[in-house]
Amino acid sequence: MNIDLSGARWFKSSRSGGTKDCVEVAFLDTGIIGVRDSKNPTGPALTFTPNEWDAFTARVQDGEFNGNA
Repeated sequence: MNIDLSGARWFKSSRSGGTKDCVEVAFLDTGIIGVRDSKNPTGPALTFTPNEWDAFTARVQDGEFNGNA
């Protein structure tokens, strides 16, 4: 799937502290959510449908990706 991210308005978490080492997110008009590395804004981005985003963020909040496997 090829999604146009050229008009995306990217933002960082308010907890990022203004550093460049952050994840940025964009909520697109199409309902798709984009995620990218702020150190490489012209690099690749992940895209999620709303259901995928909800599942991903729920797992983040549950600590599933904390590296304790």
